[in-house]
Amino acid sequence: MTDIAGIQTAIDRFMQSDMRGALLPLLHALQEEFGHVDPAAVPLIADALNLSRAEVHGVISFYHDFRTEPPARHVVKLCRAESCQSRGGAAIEAQLSHQLGVAMGHSRKDGQVALEPVYCLGLCAIGPNALVDDRPVARIDSARVVAIGNEVEA
Repeated sequence: MTDIAGIQTAIDRFMQSDMRGALLPLLHALQEEFGHVDPAAVPLIADALNLSRAEVHGVISFYHDFRTEPPARHVVKLCRAESCQSRGGAAIEAQLSHQLGVAMGHSRKDGQVALEPVYCLGLCAIGPNALVDDRPVARIDSARVVAIGNEVEA
């Protein structure tokens, strides 16, 4: 259920800082507090910042890190940049998808895990890489795929 009052309180608290160009920082703050940017927040944000709903929605939908639904309990972000791809990233993606039981870019129906693409983690020399619940994991091979699967199932 959408907590409109909580969203409005968070927006009001953030707006006291009188920050210019506040849309992105506000969206990050809401996502940090609620785990996602609820679509019900769009008109509240637009009103607070004197923007159109379309402008706010456009920013949310443009940036891949903003979520409009609560995240899965565990999020695995696999690097799909060229360096990781050249080190076997496609095979690792297939193994992870199979091990986790979820396709790239989706969450499992039970809400336990999501597998998401990310484009460069800056660990190019030690790829393929991933973020498992925001923790970097480098040099992913078949054994690490199994370990990631075991970790998110625990």
